[in-house]
Amino acid sequence: MTTVSHPVRPTVAAADFEALRRQDPAIADVLAGEQARQAGGLQLIAAENFTSPAVLAALGSPLANKYAEGYPGRRHHGGCEYADLAERIAVERATALFGSEHANVQPHSGSSAVLAAYAALLRPGDTVLAMGLPYGGHLTHGSPANFSGRWFAFVGYGVDAESGLIDYEQVAALARQHRPKAIVCGSISYPRHPDYAAFRAIADDVGAYLVADAAHPIGLVAGGAAPSPVPYADIVCATTHKVLRGPRGGMLLCGAALAERVDRAVFPFTQGGAQMHTIAAKAVAFGEASGPAFTAYAHQVVTNARVLARTLTAEGLTLTTGGTDTHLITADPAPLGVDGPTARGRLAAAGMVLDTCALPYGDQRGLRLGTAAVTTQGMGAAEMERIGTLFAAALRGDGDVRAEVAELAGRFPPYPSE
Repeated sequence: MTTVSHPVRPTVAAADFEALRRQDPAIADVLAGEQARQAGGLQLIAAENFTSPAVLAALGSPLANKYAEGYPGRRHHGGCEYADLAERIAVERATALFGSEHANVQPHSGSSAVLAAYAALLRPGDTVLAMGLPYGGHLTHGSPANFSGRWFAFVGYGVDAESGLIDYEQVAALARQHRPKAIVCGSISYPRHPDYAAFRAIADDVGAYLVADAAHPIGLVAGGAAPSPVPYADIVCATTHKVLRGPRGGMLLCGAALAERVDRAVFPFTQGGAQMHTIAAKAVAFGEASGPAFTAYAHQVVTNARVLARTLTAEGLTLTTGGTDTHLITADPAPLGVDGPTARGRLAAAGMVLDTCALPYGDQRGLRLGTAAVTTQGMGAAEMERIGTLFAAALRGDGDVRAEVAELAGRFPPYPSE
Protein backbone atom coordinates (compact mmCIF):
# COMPACT_ATOMS: atom_id res chain seq x y z
CA MET A 1 0.00 0.00 0.00
CA THR A 2 1.33 3.42 -0.98
CA THR A 3 0.71 6.11 1.60
CA VAL A 4 1.59 9.77 1.31
CA SER A 5 1.37 12.21 4.19
CA HIS A 6 2.68 15.64 5.01
CA PRO A 7 5.86 16.41 6.93
CA VAL A 8 5.33 16.17 10.66
CA ARG A 9 4.58 19.79 11.49
CA PRO A 10 1.76 21.57 13.34
CA THR A 11 -0.60 23.74 11.30
CA VAL A 12 0.14 26.91 13.25
CA ALA A 13 3.33 27.75 15.09
CA ALA A 14 2.64 27.55 18.81
CA ALA A 15 4.07 31.01 19.50
CA ASP A 16 1.93 32.60 16.77
CA PHE A 17 -1.21 30.89 18.03
CA GLU A 18 -0.59 31.95 21.62
CA ALA A 19 -0.12 35.53 20.44
CA LEU A 20 -3.45 35.31 18.58
CA ARG A 21 -5.16 33.85 21.66
CA ARG A 22 -3.96 36.75 23.79
CA GLN A 23 -5.07 39.36 21.28
CA ASP A 24 -8.31 37.79 19.98
CA PRO A 25 -9.43 34.77 21.99
CA ALA A 26 -12.74 34.54 20.12
CA ILE A 27 -11.06 33.96 16.75
CA ALA A 28 -8.40 31.76 18.36
CA ASP A 29 -11.20 29.55 19.64
CA VAL A 30 -12.71 29.42 16.15
CA LEU A 31 -9.40 28.31 14.62
CA ALA A 32 -8.77 25.73 17.33
CA GLY A 33 -12.28 24.41 16.93
CA GLU A 34 -11.96 24.11 13.18
CA GLN A 35 -8.64 22.32 13.47
CA ALA A 36 -10.24 19.87 15.92
CA ARG A 37 -13.24 19.39 13.62
CA GLN A 38 -11.02 18.58 10.65
CA ALA A 39 -8.96 16.11 12.67
CA GLY A 40 -11.88 14.53 14.52
CA GLY A 41 -13.76 13.04 11.59
CA LEU A 42 -13.47 11.96 7.96
CA GLN A 43 -13.38 14.84 5.49
CA LEU A 44 -14.94 13.33 2.38
CA ILE A 45 -15.95 16.49 0.51
CA ALA A 46 -14.65 15.97 -3.01
CA ALA A 47 -13.55 19.61 -3.35
CA GLU A 48 -11.49 19.72 -0.14
CA ASN A 49 -8.03 18.64 0.90
CA PHE A 50 -5.30 19.39 3.43
CA THR A 51 -2.51 21.69 2.27
CA SER A 52 1.06 21.21 3.41
CA PRO A 53 2.45 23.33 6.26
CA ALA A 54 4.63 25.05 3.65
CA VAL A 55 1.53 26.20 1.74
CA LEU A 56 -0.01 27.46 4.99
CA ALA A 57 3.21 29.31 5.80
CA ALA A 58 3.10 31.13 2.44
CA LEU A 59 -0.54 32.07 3.02
CA GLY A 60 0.41 33.66 6.31
CA SER A 61 3.47 35.44 4.91
CA PRO A 62 4.27 39.19 4.58
CA LEU A 63 3.12 39.02 0.95
CA ALA A 64 -0.39 39.27 2.41
CA ASN A 65 0.42 42.95 2.94
CA LYS A 66 1.41 43.70 -0.66
CA TYR A 67 -0.76 45.41 -3.25
CA ALA A 68 0.29 44.31 -6.73
CA GLU A 69 -2.22 45.20 -9.43
CA GLY A 70 -0.96 44.21 -12.85
CA TYR A 71 1.65 41.64 -13.86
CA PRO A 72 5.37 41.15 -13.18
CA GLY A 73 7.29 44.12 -14.54
CA ARG A 74 4.02 45.97 -15.21
CA ARG A 75 2.60 46.75 -11.78
CA HIS A 76 0.51 49.75 -10.77
CA HIS A 77 2.22 49.85 -7.37
CA GLY A 78 5.82 50.25 -6.27
CA GLY A 79 7.82 47.83 -4.19
CA CYS A 80 6.76 44.76 -6.15
CA GLU A 81 10.15 43.18 -6.79
CA TYR A 82 9.45 40.19 -4.52
CA ALA A 83 5.82 39.98 -5.59
CA ASP A 84 7.04 39.81 -9.18
CA LEU A 85 9.48 37.07 -8.30
CA ALA A 86 6.81 35.01 -6.53
CA GLU A 87 4.43 35.27 -9.48
CA ARG A 88 7.10 34.44 -12.04
CA ILE A 89 8.03 31.33 -10.06
CA ALA A 90 4.37 30.31 -9.86
CA VAL A 91 3.86 30.79 -13.60
CA GLU A 92 7.05 28.94 -14.53
CA ARG A 93 6.14 26.02 -12.28
CA ALA A 94 2.57 25.87 -13.56
CA THR A 95 3.55 25.84 -17.24
CA ALA A 96 6.20 23.19 -16.60
CA LEU A 97 3.83 21.04 -14.51
CA PHE A 98 0.98 21.08 -17.02
CA GLY A 99 2.87 21.51 -20.28
CA SER A 100 1.10 24.71 -21.27
CA GLU A 101 2.56 27.66 -23.11
CA HIS A 102 1.01 30.19 -20.75
CA ALA A 103 -0.47 30.29 -17.24
CA ASN A 104 -2.30 32.97 -15.33
CA VAL A 105 -2.20 32.29 -11.59
CA GLN A 106 -4.10 35.35 -10.40
CA PRO A 107 -7.77 34.19 -10.36
CA HIS A 108 -9.15 34.26 -6.84
CA SER A 109 -11.27 31.13 -7.37
CA GLY A 110 -12.36 28.58 -9.92
CA SER A 111 -15.42 30.67 -10.74
CA SER A 112 -13.20 33.72 -11.26
CA ALA A 113 -11.11 31.69 -13.69
CA VAL A 114 -14.18 30.61 -15.67
CA LEU A 115 -15.45 34.19 -15.76
CA ALA A 116 -12.12 35.34 -17.17
CA ALA A 117 -12.14 32.55 -19.78
CA TYR A 118 -15.58 33.64 -20.96
CA ALA A 119 -14.47 37.29 -20.97
CA ALA A 120 -11.48 36.39 -23.13
CA LEU A 121 -13.51 34.48 -25.72
CA LEU A 122 -17.13 35.63 -25.64
CA ARG A 123 -19.44 38.62 -25.76
CA PRO A 124 -22.74 38.94 -23.87
CA GLY A 125 -25.46 36.99 -25.64
CA ASP A 126 -23.15 34.42 -27.20
CA THR A 127 -24.32 30.80 -27.17
CA VAL A 128 -22.38 28.31 -25.04
CA LEU A 129 -22.81 24.54 -24.88
CA ALA A 130 -22.02 23.00 -21.49
CA MET A 131 -23.05 20.12 -19.26
CA GLY A 132 -26.52 20.83 -17.87
CA LEU A 133 -26.72 21.48 -14.14
CA PRO A 134 -28.97 18.45 -13.45
CA TYR A 135 -26.22 16.22 -14.87
CA GLY A 136 -23.28 17.69 -13.00
CA GLY A 137 -22.68 21.10 -14.55
CA HIS A 138 -21.30 23.88 -12.35
CA LEU A 139 -23.05 27.15 -11.53
CA THR A 140 -20.73 28.83 -14.06
CA HIS A 141 -22.08 26.52 -16.75
CA GLY A 142 -25.33 28.42 -17.18
CA SER A 143 -27.15 28.72 -13.86
CA PRO A 144 -29.69 31.57 -14.07
CA ALA A 145 -28.51 32.64 -10.60
CA ASN A 146 -24.95 33.03 -11.89
CA PHE A 147 -23.27 35.53 -14.23
CA SER A 148 -22.98 32.76 -16.82
CA GLY A 149 -26.72 32.22 -17.14
CA ARG A 150 -27.47 35.94 -17.09
CA TRP A 151 -24.93 37.04 -19.68
CA PHE A 152 -24.78 34.12 -22.12
CA ALA A 153 -27.24 31.79 -23.85
CA PHE A 154 -26.39 28.37 -22.45
CA VAL A 155 -27.52 25.08 -23.94
CA GLY A 156 -27.09 22.02 -21.73
CA TYR A 157 -26.02 18.55 -22.75
CA GLY A 158 -26.69 15.53 -20.58
CA VAL A 159 -25.71 11.94 -20.03
CA ASP A 160 -27.04 8.61 -21.21
CA ALA A 161 -30.02 7.58 -19.11
CA GLU A 162 -28.79 4.03 -18.55
CA SER A 163 -25.01 4.32 -18.31
CA GLY A 164 -24.79 7.83 -16.87
CA LEU A 165 -21.96 8.55 -19.33
CA ILE A 166 -21.71 11.62 -21.55
CA ASP A 167 -23.56 11.07 -24.81
CA TYR A 168 -21.09 12.49 -27.34
CA GLU A 169 -23.52 12.01 -30.21
CA GLN A 170 -25.97 14.24 -28.36
CA VAL A 171 -23.24 16.80 -27.73
CA ALA A 172 -22.37 16.83 -31.44
CA ALA A 173 -26.02 17.12 -32.47
CA LEU A 174 -26.62 20.03 -30.08
CA ALA A 175 -23.47 21.74 -31.33
CA ARG A 176 -24.58 21.47 -34.94
CA GLN A 177 -28.07 22.69 -34.04
CA HIS A 178 -27.08 25.70 -31.90
CA ARG A 179 -23.65 26.62 -33.35
CA PRO A 180 -22.20 27.75 -29.99
CA LYS A 181 -19.33 30.22 -29.75
CA ALA A 182 -17.79 27.97 -27.07
CA ILE A 183 -18.18 24.45 -25.72
CA VAL A 184 -17.39 23.72 -22.08
CA CYS A 185 -16.32 20.27 -20.93
CA GLY A 186 -16.09 19.55 -17.22
CA SER A 187 -18.38 19.14 -14.25
CA ILE A 188 -18.56 19.00 -10.48
CA SER A 189 -19.92 15.47 -10.12
CA TYR A 190 -19.05 13.42 -13.21
CA PRO A 191 -16.75 10.64 -11.98
CA ARG A 192 -15.32 9.63 -15.36
CA HIS A 193 -12.67 11.21 -17.58
CA PRO A 194 -14.05 13.44 -20.34
CA ASP A 195 -13.00 12.49 -23.86
CA TYR A 196 -11.15 15.72 -24.63
CA ALA A 197 -10.31 14.62 -28.16
CA ALA A 198 -14.00 14.03 -28.89
CA PHE A 199 -14.90 17.47 -27.52
CA ARG A 200 -12.13 19.04 -29.61
CA ALA A 201 -13.46 17.39 -32.75
CA ILE A 202 -17.00 18.59 -32.03
CA ALA A 203 -15.76 22.13 -31.36
CA ASP A 204 -13.75 22.16 -34.58
CA ASP A 205 -16.75 20.88 -36.54
CA VAL A 206 -18.82 23.93 -35.59
CA GLY A 207 -16.01 26.48 -35.27
CA ALA A 208 -16.32 26.83 -31.49
CA TYR A 209 -13.75 27.47 -28.81
CA LEU A 210 -13.21 24.61 -26.36
CA VAL A 211 -13.02 25.52 -22.67
CA ALA A 212 -12.07 22.76 -20.23
CA ASP A 213 -13.27 23.31 -16.68
CA ALA A 214 -10.78 21.02 -14.97
CA ALA A 215 -11.28 22.29 -11.41
CA HIS A 216 -11.74 18.77 -10.07
CA PRO A 217 -9.31 16.60 -12.08
CA ILE A 218 -6.41 19.07 -12.43
CA GLY A 219 -4.58 17.61 -9.43
CA LEU A 220 -4.86 14.15 -10.92
CA VAL A 221 -3.54 15.58 -14.19
CA ALA A 222 -0.54 17.01 -12.31
CA GLY A 223 0.20 13.58 -10.88
CA GLY A 224 -0.26 11.72 -14.16
CA ALA A 225 -3.38 9.96 -12.90
CA ALA A 226 -5.80 11.56 -15.38
CA PRO A 227 -5.63 12.67 -19.03
CA SER A 228 -4.68 16.28 -19.61
CA PRO A 229 -7.02 18.74 -21.33
CA VAL A 230 -4.13 21.08 -22.16
CA PRO A 231 -3.38 19.66 -25.65
CA TYR A 232 -7.05 19.94 -26.65
CA ALA A 233 -8.65 22.97 -25.01
CA ASP A 234 -8.22 26.59 -26.04
CA ILE A 235 -8.38 27.54 -22.35
CA VAL A 236 -8.21 25.32 -19.28
CA CYS A 237 -9.81 26.67 -16.11
CA ALA A 238 -8.84 25.11 -12.81
CA THR A 239 -8.63 25.49 -9.07
CA THR A 240 -5.47 25.12 -7.04
CA HIS A 241 -7.06 23.38 -4.07
CA LYS A 242 -8.98 20.09 -4.32
CA VAL A 243 -6.67 17.22 -5.38
CA LEU A 244 -3.87 19.65 -6.27
CA ARG A 245 -3.55 20.31 -2.53
CA GLY A 246 -2.72 24.01 -2.80
CA PRO A 247 -4.39 27.15 -1.45
CA ARG A 248 -7.95 28.07 -2.34
CA GLY A 249 -7.74 29.85 -5.69
CA GLY A 250 -7.89 29.48 -9.45
CA MET A 251 -5.69 29.52 -12.52
CA LEU A 252 -5.89 29.51 -16.30
CA LEU A 253 -3.80 27.61 -18.84
CA CYS A 254 -3.71 28.42 -22.54
CA GLY A 255 -1.55 28.68 -25.64
CA ALA A 256 0.59 31.68 -26.50
CA ALA A 257 -1.95 32.96 -29.05
CA LEU A 258 -4.55 33.62 -26.31
CA ALA A 259 -2.15 34.67 -23.55
CA GLU A 260 -2.71 38.41 -23.82
CA ARG A 261 -6.48 38.05 -24.06
CA VAL A 262 -6.55 35.80 -21.02
CA ASP A 263 -4.33 38.11 -18.99
CA ARG A 264 -6.44 41.16 -19.84
CA ALA A 265 -9.59 39.24 -18.98
CA VAL A 266 -8.23 38.60 -15.50
CA PHE A 267 -6.73 42.05 -14.96
CA PRO A 268 -8.06 44.64 -15.40
CA PHE A 269 -11.40 43.23 -16.65
CA THR A 270 -12.59 40.89 -13.89
CA GLN A 271 -10.20 41.44 -10.96
CA GLY A 272 -8.11 44.09 -9.29
CA GLY A 273 -5.09 43.42 -7.12
CA ALA A 274 -3.70 39.91 -7.05
CA GLN A 275 -3.52 38.09 -3.71
CA MET A 276 0.23 37.73 -3.62
CA HIS A 277 0.37 35.53 -0.51
CA THR A 278 -1.99 33.10 -2.26
CA ILE A 279 0.09 33.22 -5.44
CA ALA A 280 3.19 32.37 -3.39
CA ALA A 281 1.28 29.47 -1.85
CA LYS A 282 0.26 28.33 -5.34
CA ALA A 283 3.93 28.33 -6.32
CA VAL A 284 4.71 26.12 -3.32
CA ALA A 285 1.91 23.72 -4.29
CA PHE A 286 3.06 23.53 -7.92
CA GLY A 287 6.55 22.71 -6.70
CA GLU A 288 5.23 19.98 -4.43
CA ALA A 289 3.09 18.54 -7.24
CA SER A 290 6.11 18.23 -9.53
CA GLY A 291 7.78 15.55 -7.42
CA PRO A 292 7.45 11.74 -7.37
CA ALA A 293 5.72 11.75 -3.98
CA PHE A 294 2.80 13.67 -5.45
CA THR A 295 2.63 11.31 -8.42
CA ALA A 296 2.30 8.40 -6.01
CA TYR A 297 -0.30 10.36 -4.05
CA ALA A 298 -2.44 11.12 -7.12
CA HIS A 299 -2.53 7.49 -8.19
CA GLN A 300 -3.36 6.42 -4.63
CA VAL A 301 -6.27 8.87 -4.63
CA VAL A 302 -7.75 7.08 -7.65
CA THR A 303 -7.06 3.62 -6.22
CA ASN A 304 -8.73 4.62 -2.98
CA ALA A 305 -11.77 6.01 -4.79
CA ARG A 306 -12.22 2.79 -6.76
CA VAL A 307 -11.94 0.66 -3.62
CA LEU A 308 -14.42 2.88 -1.79
CA ALA A 309 -16.78 2.78 -4.79
CA ARG A 310 -16.72 -1.02 -4.87
CA THR A 311 -17.38 -1.18 -1.15
CA LEU A 312 -20.32 1.21 -1.32
CA THR A 313 -21.79 -0.80 -4.20
CA ALA A 314 -21.45 -3.99 -2.19
CA GLU A 315 -23.22 -2.27 0.69
CA GLY A 316 -26.22 -1.55 -1.53
CA LEU A 317 -25.78 2.03 -2.75
CA THR A 318 -26.23 2.80 -6.44
CA LEU A 319 -23.32 4.66 -8.01
CA THR A 320 -23.77 6.88 -11.06
CA THR A 321 -21.85 5.47 -14.05
CA GLY A 322 -21.32 2.33 -11.96
CA GLY A 323 -18.06 3.53 -10.41
CA THR A 324 -15.30 6.09 -10.86
CA ASP A 325 -12.09 6.87 -12.74
CA THR A 326 -11.22 9.83 -10.54
CA HIS A 327 -11.18 10.99 -6.94
CA LEU A 328 -14.93 11.47 -6.66
CA ILE A 329 -17.95 9.24 -6.30
CA THR A 330 -21.61 10.11 -6.74
CA ALA A 331 -24.07 7.75 -5.12
CA ASP A 332 -27.81 7.30 -4.64
CA PRO A 333 -28.60 6.18 -1.07
CA ALA A 334 -32.24 5.43 -1.89
CA PRO A 335 -31.71 1.62 -1.90
CA LEU A 336 -30.90 1.96 1.80
CA GLY A 337 -34.18 3.75 2.38
CA VAL A 338 -32.90 7.30 2.75
CA ASP A 339 -32.73 10.37 0.52
CA GLY A 340 -29.63 12.48 -0.11
CA PRO A 341 -30.16 15.31 2.40
CA THR A 342 -31.18 12.90 5.16
CA ALA A 343 -28.20 10.70 4.37
CA ARG A 344 -25.83 13.66 4.57
CA GLY A 345 -27.23 14.53 7.99
CA ARG A 346 -26.80 11.00 9.31
CA LEU A 347 -23.26 10.81 8.00
CA ALA A 348 -22.37 14.20 9.51
CA ALA A 349 -23.66 13.01 12.88
CA ALA A 350 -21.34 10.03 12.52
CA GLY A 351 -18.34 12.25 11.73
CA MET A 352 -18.29 11.81 7.94
CA VAL A 353 -18.57 15.11 6.08
CA LEU A 354 -19.64 15.22 2.42
CA ASP A 355 -22.01 16.94 -0.01
CA THR A 356 -25.23 16.24 -1.80
CA CYS A 357 -25.49 16.58 -5.58
CA ALA A 358 -28.03 16.33 -8.36
CA LEU A 359 -28.63 12.86 -9.78
CA PRO A 360 -29.26 12.45 -13.52
CA TYR A 361 -32.83 12.03 -14.73
CA GLY A 362 -34.74 12.83 -11.58
CA ASP A 363 -35.31 15.59 -9.07
CA GLN A 364 -33.81 13.65 -6.17
CA ARG A 365 -30.42 14.43 -4.70
CA GLY A 366 -27.64 11.97 -4.11
CA LEU A 367 -24.27 12.06 -2.35
CA ARG A 368 -20.95 13.35 -3.67
CA LEU A 369 -17.79 12.31 -1.90
CA GLY A 370 -14.07 12.15 -2.63
CA THR A 371 -10.87 10.54 -1.44
CA ALA A 372 -8.33 13.37 -1.76
CA ALA A 373 -8.23 14.43 1.90
CA VAL A 374 -8.23 10.98 3.46
CA THR A 375 -5.47 9.93 1.06
CA THR A 376 -3.42 12.96 2.11
CA GLN A 377 -3.80 11.66 5.67
CA GLY A 378 -2.12 8.43 4.61
CA MET A 379 -5.13 6.12 4.33
CA GLY A 380 -5.10 3.28 1.82
CA ALA A 381 -7.29 0.50 0.47
CA ALA A 382 -7.95 -1.17 3.83
CA GLU A 383 -9.16 2.11 5.30
CA MET A 384 -11.38 2.74 2.26
CA GLU A 385 -13.10 -0.59 2.82
CA ARG A 386 -13.68 0.31 6.44
CA ILE A 387 -14.98 3.75 5.52
CA GLY A 388 -17.41 2.12 3.12
CA THR A 389 -18.80 -0.21 5.76
CA LEU A 390 -19.03 2.60 8.33
CA PHE A 391 -20.74 4.75 5.71
CA ALA A 392 -23.47 2.18 5.13
CA ALA A 393 -23.82 1.46 8.85
CA ALA A 394 -24.42 5.15 9.53
CA LEU A 395 -27.14 5.26 6.88
CA ARG A 396 -28.79 2.16 8.33
CA GLY A 397 -28.40 3.34 11.93
CA ASP A 398 -26.28 0.34 12.95
CA GLY A 399 -24.07 0.66 16.03
CA ASP A 400 -21.93 3.47 17.43
CA VAL A 401 -20.46 4.54 14.13
CA ARG A 402 -19.25 7.89 15.50
CA ALA A 403 -16.81 6.22 17.87
CA GLU A 404 -15.37 4.03 15.13
CA VAL A 405 -14.98 7.01 12.79
CA ALA A 406 -13.19 8.97 15.51
CA GLU A 407 -10.85 6.05 16.15
CA LEU A 408 -9.98 5.76 12.46
CA ALA A 409 -9.46 9.50 12.05
CA GLY A 410 -7.32 9.59 15.17
CA ARG A 411 -4.86 7.11 13.67
CA PHE A 412 -4.36 9.33 10.61
CA PRO A 413 -4.16 12.96 11.77
CA PRO A 414 -3.95 15.48 8.92
CA TYR A 415 -1.15 17.38 10.67
CA PRO A 416 0.74 15.07 13.04
CA SER A 417 2.42 17.00 15.84
CA GLU A 418 6.20 16.95 16.08
